[in-house]
Amino acid sequence: MVEPFPVPSGFMAATIELSGVVTLLGRFPALAGADLKVQAGEVVLIQGPNGAGKTTLLRLCAGLLRIEAGTGSVLGHDLVEERVTIRRRVGLLGHATGLYDDLTVEENVRFWARASHADVDGVAAALDHLGLATRLHDVQVRKLSAGQRRRTALATLLVRRPELWLLDEPHATLDQEGRDQVDNLIANAAQAGATVMLASHELERVSRLTHRTVTVAGGLVVGDTGSRGGDVDAS
Repeated sequence: MVEPFPVPSGFMAATIELSGVVTLLGRFPALAGADLKVQAGEVVLIQGPNGAGKTTLLRLCAGLLRIEAGTGSVLGHDLVEERVTIRRRVGLLGHATGLYDDLTVEENVRFWARASHADVDGVAAALDHLGLATRLHDVQVRKLSAGQRRRTALATLLVRRPELWLLDEPHATLDQEGRDQVDNLIANAAQAGATVMLASHELERVSRLTHRTVTVAGGLVVGDTGSRGGDVDAS
């Protein structure tokens, strides 16, 4: 059953606030004066062509890249002075999974739960939610397929319960069941009060999950639909 959920309103402060942000990759300005505000509880799609700055934007908001010019904050923390604090409260799913090949699936999820001071009692539930609890939980990550690695990375994110989810092509390499699980994770995170920002080329699929669509090109935010309702299946 697909149930609508309302656009969040009335929050005191933005989760993400960027003004004129410039970020360099080497000497190249991957963000060239970007402006963006995302309110708590929103689900925002970041779209744009390859090389537009989508991945850079997500990594910046995760506290992994420096601001060269402009100002920015995430969850009320300054992106220049408090990047380490931001990293503890944010979950990033990027192209690299952040998994350890010599550890099993369960050991990886348990490691990231402890590293982020999350409740390790949630490990079993995270594994079960991603379909990893039975035959795969004790398999070394080096032996997994790309899709199974992606599920494991999603489980490490889920167990951490971040306040801000940053997802870069989250459906990549997954089968239909895994893709549906990603949709449910996004829906459940939003309904629990987290903010979600995702970059995806699968516009038709993710459009029903999102409140807004922000378009990035040439390192700038060049379009923003503004807030709108979405239909989310959180079953």
